Amino acid sequence: MKYSSLSSSLPSSLSRRVRTLATLAFVLMLSACATAPQVQAPPAELFADALFQPSAEQLSADQIFALTPAMKAYTDDVMRHRRGREIRRALFEALYQRDQLQLEYDSAVTRTAAQAFEARQGNCLSLVIMTAALANEMNIPVVFQSVPTEDTWSRSGEIYFNSGHVNLKLGRALRDGFSGYDRENYTIIDFQPPPEGKPSEGKAIGRETVVAMFMNNRAAEALARGKLDDAYWWARRAVQSDPDLLYPYNTLAVVYRRHGDAAMAERTLRWALAREPDSTMALSNLAQLLDAAGRKDESRVVREKLARLQPVTPFYYFNLGKTAMQLGDYRRARILFERELQRDPNYHEFHAWLAAADFYLGDMAGANEHMTKAMAASTTRDDYALYAAKLDRLRAYQPNPAAHTTRH
Repeated sequence: MKYSSLSSSLPSSLSRRVRTLATLAFVLMLSACATAPQVQAPPAELFADALFQPSAEQLSADQIFALTPAMKAYTDDVMRHRRGREIRRALFEALYQRDQLQLEYDSAVTRTAAQAFEARQGNCLSLVIMTAALANEMNIPVVFQSVPTEDTWSRSGEIYFNSGHVNLKLGRALRDGFSGYDRENYTIIDFQPPPEGKPSEGKAIGRETVVAMFMNNRAAEALARGKLDDAYWWARRAVQSDPDLLYPYNTLAVVYRRHGDAAMAERTLRWALAREPDSTMALSNLAQLLDAAGRKDESRVVREKLARLQPVTPFYYFNLGKTAMQLGDYRRARILFERELQRDPNYHEFHAWLAAADFYLGDMAGANEHMTKAMAASTTRDDYALYAAKLDRLRAYQPNPAAHTTRH
């Protein structure tokens, strides 16, 4: 998230990207930052409740933002130690100074406000929700924002994620005890500052959209774990929370496809595409669906449009590089991984695979450099530990003096 007016940057440990879920066969979006144009409420025929078992967990909007007694005690403590400072400045400093909560970015799961506070970590959306919940308790006006970003991708197994971004503004109350918002005086809180370091203004979004984003994230996370029943109900609730947000329909379509309900998946995708014809996520998923059904002519038309909108698919060079690694062509693999890094220089897995290619080419300096970058760019504790262990092994490795290569 970004902030303006009060300080210049958040701790680097928080400057990680938000992820939105997608598959290359099926494309989803989690915690995205763009809102869709106004559309009509979804027709009932997009839902198929009878096909799925009841969900193990569902949360209301109030539960997502709910404060625990510990959080209320925390806000009371911040108020007691204001020392004359403006309320929002006191909250900002308490939350984000290194000697206070010491929040960590972690994209493994989208947490509620209470879960993020207890764990002292969360993804961008979780930290936005937590901050908003605390601010509301302190009568600080809050405005959520969706912030346009360049497309960036990550993956977990066969699930691919498209990154989006959301931040929030803290307004200055016109008078203590009132919830008025002074539009000329606000602070942007942003856990993913842009490269140039300037605070980003975005498009204001409502609380219902943030709730829909949360539920869509949970749907995608359940899908990645193979929990299709949970994924369905989370996606359905996301659609209901904000029918104008189109990417939860795409998530719902992926759930149907994986559940074996191709007709429902196609119906949902075509409904979404009727309202957002250039959605590359929906087009990609529809093409995969048509291919699987043997409807090649229809798929060809969809793929031609997709190619015009997205000439190079996500992870294209990366997947070619992995194939080259399997064939033992490490020089070609290195070139391909470097090309993928040109598109997204901060994605941890690209650095990790480039480190592997450098290792097999005998370039130990390059291998150490990129494994270090992979560790620094990791977005979960598990990934960080994995890369740290690999880096330790690299540093302990004693290369054969005869094994030497140079870059070409």
